[in-house]
Formats: sequence, C-alpha cells, structure tokens
Amino acid sequence: MGPEPVRISTPLSEELARSLRVGQRLLLSGTALVARDTAHKRMIEIIGRGEKLPFEVSGQVVYYAGPTPARPGKPVGSMGPTTSGRMDPYVEPLLALGLRGMIGKGRRSPGVKEALAKYGAVYLAATGGAGALLAECIRSSELLAWPELGPEAVLRIELDGFPVLVAGDTVGGDLYEQGQATWRST
Repeated sequence: MGPEPVRISTPLSEELARSLRVGQRLLLSGTALVARDTAHKRMIEIIGRGEKLPFEVSGQVVYYAGPTPARPGKPVGSMGPTTSGRMDPYVEPLLALGLRGMIGKGRRSPGVKEALAKYGAVYLAATGGAGALLAECIRSSELLAWPELGPEAVLRIELDGFPVLVAGDTVGGDLYEQGQATWRST
C-alpha cells in the first residue's frame, strides 16, 4: 500500500509545496477555503479591477466543493470535490497572490501545470463520490464571502486529517498522466 500518509498543516509554505511529489498521500489539517466556479469568477473580476479580495489567499489551499446542508450538530453536510478543470481559467491570478494548493478531482490543463511550477503550488486530489466521508474530517465551517451565491459562497473550513493525494507537483508530475500510462501498459 506504500508509505504512511504524511500529516501536514495549513497554511502551506512555498518550500513545503515544492517538496511534495505526485502520488504522496497526505492528511491535511488546518484551515482551507471552499470555492467553486461562480466564486472563482468573482475573485478574478475583483483582482482584475486591482481590488483586494475580502479574504486572504496567501498560503491557503482552496477546496473545489459545494457542501450540502449540514445535519444538526455538524458543520457541513456531504462535501465532495467537484471537477477541477472548470476552475483552470481562474488559477494563475490566485497563485500569483500566494495560493499554495487546490483540492479537487480530475485533470488540469497544461497552463495550470506550468503555473504550479512557476508559483510553487500543488494540486491535490480528493476521492470523488466520498463527500459524506470527507465531511467527517471537517471540524468547522464559516461563511467568508458572498452569501448570495448559496452553495457557491466562499467558506473557511477547519480540516482534521483530510485525506488527499498529490496529483500535480512543482516539477511537472501529473498523477492522471502517470496513472493512464501505467494502466495502458498492463
């Protein structure tokens, strides 16, 4: 099964992000942002106008997800990853502000892979279809911005041992390409 997962905490430093490699299993603890398509579009519009975002992204990890309503006593409902490729057009300006990681599922564009190396960030994959299990690793949730976006509003969550795989690293590693090559050769 390979080595034990590495426990890391957010915020992430550039040095830590640059040390991670495709295929490493991680257990994330600390804070993360949650944002999807509409929130990303709004962030880029704000950055494009030269304005400051209403929350800090430097050192942060953003989880591409939209939670379902929380059951009583729980901070969130099911919260599984959404397809990351939809956020690809919005990635570079956020990385330029110091974003260090993104959690989602699926392939990323060549431009995102280049930006990971340029800015010292990582792409992390969470297991699709396991939103209820992943939600068990979320200790709290706080609305940060744009409540009118409903489930696409920006949240801050507190993670405790949130399981991810490094799917894209700063040296060009791509878990999806490597996995496809392995699968085709068998």
